Amino acid sequence: MINEQIRDREIRLIGENGEQLGIMSAREAQAKADAVGLDLVKIAPKAQPPVCKIIDYSKFRYEQSRKEKEARKKQRIVEIKEIRMSPNIDTNDLNTKVGAARKFLEKGNKVKVSIRFRGREMAHTQASRPMMDDFAAKLSDIAVVDKPPKMEGRFMTMFLSEKK
Repeated sequence: MINEQIRDREIRLIGENGEQLGIMSAREAQAKADAVGLDLVKIAPKAQPPVCKIIDYSKFRYEQSRKEKEARKKQRIVEIKEIRMSPNIDTNDLNTKVGAARKFLEKGNKVKVSIRFRGREMAHTQASRPMMDDFAAKLSDIAVVDKPPKMEGRFMTMFLSEKK
């Protein structure tokens, strides 16, 4: 809320240089802001009494948008990369998959390791759990297990993420 939109009876006023000007009516505060040629902006509407500040509103909005832009720039979207295997994978192929997962983790992504069971392989799903544990153990120096191996339909899945 700015200028005439502020309808509170009493407000706490802060000057343009950050000094406390005390508690006064909204009209008095608006008169002081007009005298300086700046805007009266409500900063903390939930406070008792609400806090208003005398500032240049357009400059305030510009600085706020810059802060939001900086915050967005620092955010990083974490992707989930998937490594698919079969229950009868050879050790060299498993090591290749571990290497690929290591690259994904070093880039800061999460890794979903899944084993797909087809046909009669569904009868021996528990035989693949040690393979998943071995996969996690090979990456234990840079990764932690977010979700342990779990059966979901025809897939056994496990999630790994980078150690902090």
